[in-house]
Amino acid sequence: MTDTPETEGRERILTAGTTAPDFTLRVTADQSLRLDELRGAPVVLAFYPADWSPVCGDELSVINAALPMLHERRAQVVAVSVDNVWSHEAFSSVHGLHFPLLSDFEPKGAVSRLYGAYDDSTGESRRALFVIDAAGVIAWSYLSPVALNPGVDGVLDALDALTPDERRG
Repeated sequence: MTDTPETEGRERILTAGTTAPDFTLRVTADQSLRLDELRGAPVVLAFYPADWSPVCGDELSVINAALPMLHERRAQVVAVSVDNVWSHEAFSSVHGLHFPLLSDFEPKGAVSRLYGAYDDSTGESRRALFVIDAAGVIAWSYLSPVALNPGVDGVLDALDALTPDERRG
């Protein structure tokens, strides 16, 4: 990955071929999700800066609208920000989201840091997308400028590029 104004001098996100670091994050106040629980099918992992920001709302709404296409490709979707579970629950309800929002709240940004998707200067996750194959290996990653909605075309292309073995683990 070459440096752009958005990435110059910053930690880089994890790239294709890297084993996706496992993590456990809260989905609700009393429910957690562990990445390893999703093994056996591709995972779309979307880091985003904050609930209630216009671009984040648009990005997650686009992902939500694309769920039928993602599910056709056997992909599961999870999104991560440093917001707390209460904010996620309200945000998800207002936007009608049908995938889990995971709280990287405490210790703040720990999982975002593992993936190179934490911005120390803002205290938020950066806008980063990962496609993880069924065996838990990153097949594709993309760091988007924070002010731009990256859409799902790259994700769909990355899922389509998976081999049958990468789709089923």
